[in-house]
This record gives sequence, C-alpha cells and structure tokens, in this order.
Amino acid sequence: MTSTLPPELIAQGKGNALKVPYNQRDGALSGMRAWLREMDDIGELRVVEGVDAEASIGLVSEMLHHTEESPAVLFDAIPGYPKGWRVLVNSLGNRRRLATTLKLPTEISTFDLVDMWQKALDDVVPLPTKPVESGPITENIMKGDDIDLLKFPTPLWHPEDGGPFIGTGCGIITRSRDDGAINMGTYRAQLYDEKTAAIYISPGKDGRLHRDTWFNAGEDMPAVIVAGLHPLQFMASGLEIPRNVSELEWVGGVLGEAIETITGEFTGLPIPADAEIAIEGFLRHDLSREEGPFGEWTGYYASTARPEPVFEVKAVYYRNSPIILGCPPEKPPYEAQRFQQYGRSAALKREIQGAGVPGVTAAWTHSVGGCRLFNIIAIKQLYQGHSRQVGNIAAQVRQANYLGRIVIVVDDDIDITDLHEVIWAVTTRADPERDMKILTGALSGALDPAIHPDHKGTNSRLIIDACRPWEWLDRFPQAIGPSIEVKNFTRDTWSWVMD
Repeated sequence: MTSTLPPELIAQGKGNALKVPYNQRDGALSGMRAWLREMDDIGELRVVEGVDAEASIGLVSEMLHHTEESPAVLFDAIPGYPKGWRVLVNSLGNRRRLATTLKLPTEISTFDLVDMWQKALDDVVPLPTKPVESGPITENIMKGDDIDLLKFPTPLWHPEDGGPFIGTGCGIITRSRDDGAINMGTYRAQLYDEKTAAIYISPGKDGRLHRDTWFNAGEDMPAVIVAGLHPLQFMASGLEIPRNVSELEWVGGVLGEAIETITGEFTGLPIPADAEIAIEGFLRHDLSREEGPFGEWTGYYASTARPEPVFEVKAVYYRNSPIILGCPPEKPPYEAQRFQQYGRSAALKREIQGAGVPGVTAAWTHSVGGCRLFNIIAIKQLYQGHSRQVGNIAAQVRQANYLGRIVIVVDDDIDITDLHEVIWAVTTRADPERDMKILTGALSGALDPAIHPDHKGTNSRLIIDACRPWEWLDRFPQAIGPSIEVKNFTRDTWSWVMD
C-alpha cells in the first residue's frame, strides 16, 4: 500500500538531513557515506522515513527523476526492515551534485563539463587497486546457510517488474577468462529468493563478452554484484571507459588515490573495501531461470520475461546499516541519463576524432533518446563530403553502436543541446531525398522496443546531414539571430531581466 507521510518524517535537507552526527550513525566516513555527508553539507540531500519498498519507493523515485533540480533522497525506517537499512536514489540527478562529485565548480557549463570528461578519458592514468585484508564491507559476512538476500530492503521499482531488482545503481565486477581483464559494468540484477539472483547483460557489453569466454569453455563466470558504492564508481561503471581499462583503476586515477579492495573469497575478484553491499558468486553456464520483465531505460518493458543464467550466491558482504544505491530506469530523461549525457557525449566526440576526422567541434547524446538513440554532432565543414563522413562514422563508433537510432550532423552555429535549434536545422537545411540515409544490420538488442520480438538483434540507423550544402555554401541564406557565444554572453549579462 502507499504511504502517507507526516511532515515530521521528512528532513528538509538544509545541511542537517542526517539528523545525528554522521560518524555516530554510520561508522567510518568513507565511500558512499563520505559522499552523503558532502551532499548534506551543501543542502542537496533529503532523508525520508516510513516509505514502503514494494509500493512507494519506486513511485517516489520516478517523481524525483522527472522533476528538475530534485534532491538526492535517502529512504530510512523502511517498513519491515531495521531502521538504518536504507536506499539512496537520485544521487546524481542534477548538475550541481554531479559537478561536486567530480570535484568541479558547481556552476560549470555544459560543454566545459563535456570537455573535462573527455580530458579524463584521454589523460587520466589508471591506478592499480590496493588490496587490503579488511574494510567496512567486511563488517558482516554471510556464507552458506546464513545467506539471505531478502534481508535487504530491495524495492519493486516498477509495478509490473518480475520481482525486486537489487542491481540498478550497481557495479557488477567480472573477469575475462581469456586475459584476466577486470570490468565493472552496470547491469540489472534481480532477486529470486534468499540465495539466488539473476544478472542480465546486453549483447556487446564487456560483461557479456567476459561471460562468453567462460560459457564457451563450459564454465561458470565469477562475478560480484556491488549494490551500494560511491556514486563516482557507479558513474564509471555505467559509461564507456576506454576498453581494457578497469573502471576501479580509472576512478583511482581520477581521484589521485588507489581504490582499496578486498579479495573475494570464492572468486578472487577485487571488491571495493568501502562498498555497502557486495554479493559474490558465479553465473551458471548450465542453469537458467525466467528473468524479468523490467522497465528499462528506453521507457518500455522492451524485453519480456525469458530464461537467463542463474547467479548462484556464495557470500554476501555488507556494512553495518547498509545502503542500497538505486537508479531504476524510467522514461527518458531519468537520473542516469542526466549524468550520462556528459560522459557519453565526451566519449562520442573522442571516438569520432580518434577515427581521424577533423573539424568536430561538439557532440551531444540527447537524454530524450536515452543518451544512445539520438546523437547530434556539430562540425566546422572543411571539405566536400565531410558531413557525410562524420555521420557514417558517428553511427558506428563504440559509443553510438549499441541500440543507436538517429544521427544528425549540423554546422557549428547550432546549439546541439537545444532540440529546437537541432530540429530547425533539420527542417531548413536538410532535404529528405538528398540528405537522409539509412544503414541496416547495426547492433541492437533485446531492449530495442521498435524491433519485432522475433527479430531482436539488429536494427537500422537514420543519418541526417543537416549541414548547409558544401557545394553551394556561399549561396546559402544567412541565418538571423546571435551566435552561440553571443547568446551565452547575453544570458550571463542580462538574465536579471527575467527575474
């Protein structure tokens, strides 16, 4: 049933949402808890008590995701669970919290943030993780008959989900059987009962490629579901970090300090020592069970319940008063896309430039397309065929390959973050017969809602060249209105007029 909360159960988040001294309530100040203190100090955190996990946490999360500038919310005193066993949602749902997490100025501009992310992709030197014997994550360990996954307040995120999903704002750690490479990716993880779960990994993802190396050899894949981790680690696990670079090592490089890890007793995998909850086990190559359905980032139940490999749990590690990090997918844009748009835009621009294409001034993976389905690239035209080259390459680079749908190339006078300007360029500079092209046989997957259920796997791509035609560029009508730079200057100087 839905909870009705009296006002006294809601902390207003003005630097004291946690109510009691932080170290008294939570022990060592590290990992997600250090981040919570930081968000509390800047007034970006609310604590809400008494909201039930099955009916209401998912509904409140959806409301937060689709409300501009909504706060991060920490659910506590969840009915049916001990007080202090909590769920955090909307952690990175606005630019202020994102910038603070990245140690950047809170008022940083959109493209400065994209450029900073691209610089991190290019320049950060990964730091090997630092093995330690123990940490906050080893405060409690369940093994054998003691394992009980249902102890945690795992929400039913959407009413029609096939069950509770503990893995939404998670990092799932895997290792390649072939070369030992470690990856941490965000994949969904469903709970079945006290001792078993499921992990769904889309085709083409690093975790799926790792899975293939084990399953093709007739062996189970070792894996760890980290269900509560520092939001920066979560960001890294959900974005395209350079291939064959461990996300944990990359985060260490960003922070300038190696991530401390314990070694999983059964898998030998590194587990962040300051994580909240870590579930260690093996993805079975010979045992499957119906997984899903689950409301996904496209805004649909795009894949029905179907057999997926069972995750057999061997150990559960958790801190005192553990916190689940939740980031349930919703109709775009939802929380993940509010931070992914910066990281994925940086990756898209970087990969096009890495293919040797000059003149690319900006790229933007629009949140309205889930930061995958609708990608815009701005260029300074340098030669005949330049815009077509960019469109073809942009449709196939790693960032845009999975489940891509529409690529639009525009001139650099267009603000590609503004959908009105983008569509204006399409409708006034592109002729359908001349400037629109369709590619077929591109990588899709089970989550693609536009593909017939019997034909999942590949899709087509629409590439729109919305640049002024090179062949008669000097005769194309001059656009009215100020440049992007002048617009930004005007907003900075005259914004008081609108107050």
